Amino acid sequence: MPSRTDYTRHARLVDHMAGTLGIDLDEQMMRGKVTASQIDDAVLSCTGCTQPCACDAWLSAQTETAPEAPGYCRNVALFDALRDT
Repeated sequence: MPSRTDYTRHARLVDHMAGTLGIDLDEQMMRGKVTASQIDDAVLSCTGCTQPCACDAWLSAQTETAPEAPGYCRNVALFDALRDT
């Protein structure tokens, strides 16, 4: 199980990635498109990523809405599904 610090870091990465892709996770939850449990699962999946530093760098380099998440992102399917709704 990830430490609280790791979980917090990856929760921030998931939220930042969603925002960079033009996805507002809170709005998607209110619309019933994603549950809090699914977001929690996405964060837990992110904690297993071997490239969080690359993710941080990629996110920092984005100056506008990105067309897609990097291929190594463990949550590409979730983000793609939320963008299509």
